[in-house]
Amino acid sequence: MNTKTDVKDVVWVALLLIAAVCFSIAMGDSLFASSVLISGILCVALTAIGRIEGYAAGMYASCTYAWMAYQNGLFGEVMLNLGFFIPTNIIGFMMWRKKMRDNVVEMRQLIWRHRAMVGAVVILGTLGLGLILSRIPGQNTPYIDASTNVISIIATLLMMWRYKEQWMLYIILNTVSTAMWILRWRAGGASGDLMIVMWMIYLANAIFGYWRWHTGAKKLSAIRDQEAAA
Repeated sequence: MNTKTDVKDVVWVALLLIAAVCFSIAMGDSLFASSVLISGILCVALTAIGRIEGYAAGMYASCTYAWMAYQNGLFGEVMLNLGFFIPTNIIGFMMWRKKMRDNVVEMRQLIWRHRAMVGAVVILGTLGLGLILSRIPGQNTPYIDASTNVISIIATLLMMWRYKEQWMLYIILNTVSTAMWILRWRAGGASGDLMIVMWMIYLANAIFGYWRWHTGAKKLSAIRDQEAAA
């Protein structure tokens, strides 16, 4: 039994990239906006199948998405990407590199007590950051923006530590982010329609990612049991 990349993983990444390119062409958005969409989708798709190359795509996606968020008055998103995602891309790459098996990262899961602690931190963090953002002139949807920031931070930490529960948070995050960009699109925000598509694809990937990491964690547990018995 092994955890190496198989056909379904390759097919999944290919499908998401094809969808990203097709939507970019159909919407006729700028080359820059399209690159944000494609690099972001490549990042999450590779992460969903446990490939460390996702961090390279994530570095570009973080920088470009920060600029897109700035244009739409989502300053929490700007701070999150520039102040958090860029450093954690580097740190996460280094952490994953030490825990690779057959070119796929070793996947694991939290116990229920720790899951409850994660939920409490998300709620308290969202309320606190939302209050801070609501005091910034020009800030749009402060509590929605705050929730995406807090969930993104915690999910990223779980990803760096290789826990499958990151995908539970990403499912919530992508649902909220889609709603946030729908509001911005209806208000006439720049490239809002393309960002809606991006977050909807992220949501589909998060569902796939949870299933993939759930099975990956079980396989790794079985492998270690076999190694211990040998």
